Amino acid sequence: MDALLEEVTYDDDGLVAAIAQDAATGDLLMLAYMNKDTLRQTLETGKMTYWSRSRQEEWRKGQSSGNTQTVKEVHLDCDGDALLFKVNQKGGAACHTGHRSCFYREYTGLGSQDGELEDTGEQVFDPAEVYG
Repeated sequence: MDALLEEVTYDDDGLVAAIAQDAATGDLLMLAYMNKDTLRQTLETGKMTYWSRSRQEEWRKGQSSGNTQTVKEVHLDCDGDALLFKVNQKGGAACHTGHRSCFYREYTGLGSQDGELEDTGEQVFDPAEVYG
């Protein structure tokens, strides 16, 4: 574990980008951030734990929603400034909006001036019901 922790290049805020990918399907689920402590917790427990930049606190994925992520593989990119976690996504939704993936909006205007964002993702739950 220490070998990985020492190889990571953290930004000026002590954070590193963490990408979660569904281990079974290859779907990209989300991008979040980790600090050294949340990365260590993730490696020790096998449960994804992130750092919330908006709330300035750690959060275990699925703590409120039940949509947890269990780590299957960990990869570090060539520069050491991004991590890729292949995970088992429990509960079907990775995004706090209730979508399966945080990448549920597709830009339709490549090569034109009048593109739009289209919701192409699967809505798994209603966030108002889950978070109140």
